[in-house]
Amino acid sequence: MSTAIVTGPPVVGPSVVDDLRTLGFDVRQAADAAEVARELAATPAHQRVALVDARFAGHLHALRLALTDPRFPAAAVTGALTAQPEARAALVRAAHARAIPTPTAPTDAPPARHPADAVQAQAPADGPGASGPDTATAANLPDLIAADLAAADVPVHRPELGVLVAAVPADETARARARAAVAAVDEEKVRLRGAVKARDGFVTTFLVSPYSRYIARWCARRGLTPNQVTTASLLTALIAAGCAATGTRPGFVAAGLLLIASFVLDCTDGQLARYSLQYSTLGAWLDATFDRAKEYAYYAGLAIGAARGGGSDDVWTLALAAMVLQTCRHVVDFSFNEANHDATGNNSPTAALSDRLNTVGWTVWARRMVVLPIGERWAMIAVLTALTTPRITFYALLVGCALAACYTTAGRVLRSLSRTAVRTDRAAAALAQLADSGPLAEAVSRGPWRRAALLPFAAPLLAAVGTAVLVGSLWVGEPGTWWPVLGGAVYALCAGLAVAQPLKGALDWLVPPLFRAAEYVTILVLAARSEVNGALPAAFGLVSAVAYHHYDTVYRIRGGTGAPPAWLVRMTGGHEGRVLVVTVIAALLHGTGFTTALTALAIALALAVLIESIRFWVSSGAPAVHDESGEPA
Repeated sequence: MSTAIVTGPPVVGPSVVDDLRTLGFDVRQAADAAEVARELAATPAHQRVALVDARFAGHLHALRLALTDPRFPAAAVTGALTAQPEARAALVRAAHARAIPTPTAPTDAPPARHPADAVQAQAPADGPGASGPDTATAANLPDLIAADLAAADVPVHRPELGVLVAAVPADETARARARAAVAAVDEEKVRLRGAVKARDGFVTTFLVSPYSRYIARWCARRGLTPNQVTTASLLTALIAAGCAATGTRPGFVAAGLLLIASFVLDCTDGQLARYSLQYSTLGAWLDATFDRAKEYAYYAGLAIGAARGGGSDDVWTLALAAMVLQTCRHVVDFSFNEANHDATGNNSPTAALSDRLNTVGWTVWARRMVVLPIGERWAMIAVLTALTTPRITFYALLVGCALAACYTTAGRVLRSLSRTAVRTDRAAAALAQLADSGPLAEAVSRGPWRRAALLPFAAPLLAAVGTAVLVGSLWVGEPGTWWPVLGGAVYALCAGLAVAQPLKGALDWLVPPLFRAAEYVTILVLAARSEVNGALPAAFGLVSAVAYHHYDTVYRIRGGTGAPPAWLVRMTGGHEGRVLVVTVIAALLHGTGFTTALTALAIALALAVLIESIRFWVSSGAPAVHDESGEPA
């Protein structure tokens, strides 16, 4: 239950009280700031509190956006303010300050005004967007306190209302104009449009969202939650993977159709969250991790289907290669974004060119499609599954993802080289966490070279050298030799040197992707070269477990909670420790022993990271992370 305190004298006719009750608030009345302070003191500290002027006139959805969005500690529109528990103390202080009478000013001086009064007096009297008509009224308490919070450096979110109206009319004439402005806007149409991301891929924008938003509304009206829709999307994708695993043409056709249905539900869950403002920590985690689980489970289903349909086990190599490539693409995205999250001095000519291209209509869609985002990628996979073979599907997927990876990575390298940005300690810490360094790399990084002056691109160069030596050693001699172990040792040394100093260089964001590529490719190549039955499926499971750990790290960092606990990183060995373990296993064990060891390692890692991850996301109360910028690649 949430509490809304309505301030000021009641108005004649329809009031804001009914709207607040529709939104689930327990409504109380308060005539002035002193009564507001008393009501706040009587409200349980764990509850959300809203403060609304009794004269408020506007759309219900304007109130919904301001008062019910769980992502912001404090939010406001004209005439309405809300505070969650983390902002309650500041709200109480502001209310108490407003309840204290202002000393009488000398008769020969103009009456003193609180700074917030001046802010209210300067508010625009009319105009579309932020507040609607007639907002410059006599001071209303919610606006004054919202200004007080902002003056006290308490972030107050102000949602973009567009054509929605939120006003506090001063008289009946102004109220009539506000009601007319409300009636002139199709509120439900605005709400449906707001349920769709402002920036999405071509397939999502033109082939899915035009109808998935109505599915989201249907779900909202029946009380379904985004998490339930997310789970339905996962189950649909798993059934699709099962159909693909049959290895029959009807199975492949059904798999393609179900994969499309799963993607429609995947779009619907986010649109439902935005439509009904049902954001949650658990929902953000489920949405992020289930997307990867669905796609990679489908790869496995295709690989099984190829083997059952008369193919060979070699298609597992393609499935694992597709997962490795796709995961490394995501790490490039995450790493670059974290490195530049709060960088200053972005004067890159490449970025300026990109901004100019975004003003040309056809280039916008061409650039969004060339990176093969999730909508385009799943549509391609579904169509090729239904019409061709798993092998052709994987070939097309690998070629498309490789071209997209080259395009995005090259553009980001050019941006990084041509800008003079200053990267912060926070960015360096995020890159270090994404690196996932274990005890061996940490021990090396603490050597005397920690304080030595290194070349500008020393970190990515060392990571690239270590990766090249490791991958090269995988192909030396016959399978089962000790060369990969030596390559793993050199790699661990280079990895430790690469993270010995803060990752603040222009290209240091390349270090985590290089580490991911080294680890995943090692597992792939050793399993493929072993030519042992079952080794590649076991390797697929191992990479899946490790990739989950890396995705979990990304979303913890995005939520502002930092990386997984140090004990988990050490227990799982870090990337360099796992590389050495896998190379030693390949050297010591052959035949079914190698497959058994990879399977056991995959199960152990999966249990460790899943148990800790589920514990964290279910119980930590970390802030929700919802991507509003568009589809992930």
